[in-house]
Amino acid sequence: MDQYHEPTEELEAADRDMVRALMSLKEEVEAVNWYQQRASATDDEELEEVLAHNRDEEIEHACMAIEWLRRNTPTWDEELRTYLFTEAPITQIEELEEEGEESSDGEAGGSDLGIGDLS
Repeated sequence: MDQYHEPTEELEAADRDMVRALMSLKEEVEAVNWYQQRASATDDEELEEVLAHNRDEEIEHACMAIEWLRRNTPTWDEELRTYLFTEAPITQIEELEEEGEESSDGEAGGSDLGIGDLS
């Protein structure tokens, strides 16, 4: 199997499950791409709707795989909590978080990444 770079017998069961989840995520995202292109290219409105529906189903599946990764891998959990559902510029979130960690008085930065209450 080409998704493995190490002999499978040397991998723990949890590592093999991680490969399964990552490969599934990869396949779902690839399917989203295919359906998006097909929906964009067709001149048939009904077919476009079908393809867009299929694309959205694949997005749902990808999100489910991401959630499994989040629940089973601390680093995925940490990074998703850092980047998702924020308002700060994506490329500045890490920098803002680091500034917040360096702030000893809690005023500059802080746990809100400098973007205020999002609730």
